Amino acid sequence: MIDRGPLTTHVLDISVGRPGVGITIILARKSGDDSWETLSSATTDADGRAGGFVEAATFTPAVYRLTFAIGDYYRARDVTSFYPFVAIEFQVSSTSEHYHVPLLLSPHGYSTYRGS
Repeated sequence: MIDRGPLTTHVLDISVGRPGVGITIILARKSGDDSWETLSSATTDADGRAGGFVEAATFTPAVYRLTFAIGDYYRARDVTSFYPFVAIEFQVSSTSEHYHVPLLLSPHGYSTYRGS
């Protein structure tokens, strides 16, 4: 198995029952002044998975945000989508743990949870 770092995600397009392939995702970290610092980006692979956002050595306790460009994903498939982006904010309290943030999406809704 490929080491994708301490933070990974998986996108499933439940409207077609397939992985969300080719979705651009941006990782940002909230700063002390409530601004956001963009750290990296990735694109989901053929299985709808992405990782490698941050190295374990630079992964610090903080509030993070993953922003998924789902409008572009659906536009490329000629499907109208209500949401141009999905932004998921989450708290990292222990950097000794792995954080997996899956996204289940459709053109008119989405759901997320902390995975394993």
